[in-house]
Amino acid sequence: MTTPRATCDITFAVNGEPRTVHAYPMERLLDVLRHHLGLKGPKEGCGEGECGSCSVIMDGTLVNSCLIPVLQAQGSKITTVEGLANDSHLSRLQQTILDCGGAQCGICTPGILMAAHHLLNKKPKPSAEQIKEGLSGNLCRCTGYAQICEAVAEGAREAAR
Repeated sequence: MTTPRATCDITFAVNGEPRTVHAYPMERLLDVLRHHLGLKGPKEGCGEGECGSCSVIMDGTLVNSCLIPVLQAQGSKITTVEGLANDSHLSRLQQTILDCGGAQCGICTPGILMAAHHLLNKKPKPSAEQIKEGLSGNLCRCTGYAQICEAVAEGAREAAR
């Protein structure tokens, strides 16, 4: 006979809003964001931290939410792709990705946006090589990356204006 796992209350901020969830401590942050909080931006890609589709920013660090037990998020500040938009308007980076053809099937797009946002916060004027390195944890099978890298470079140029 197995003993049922105990759930607990875990409190953190998501996209600037304080949230408390009642979840299993070892439940993946990805599942809590999607199923408990209804945030569908972070995607289940590989479930092994290899594709970047589930990327979020937690306390200023880009992380794969499929690898983070939700208990580890206690007290954290988390930003998902939904948090990049302003009052239901796409952010400049989100719009640039669309305009440059950097979004196709959409599975990788949220993770790429989070990686690009994280990169541009650290390096507002990244070189082409820095963009490639900043996006290196994200797997895209549709675009070939050229449009994505150009979109990030364009986003950086627009932000500098």
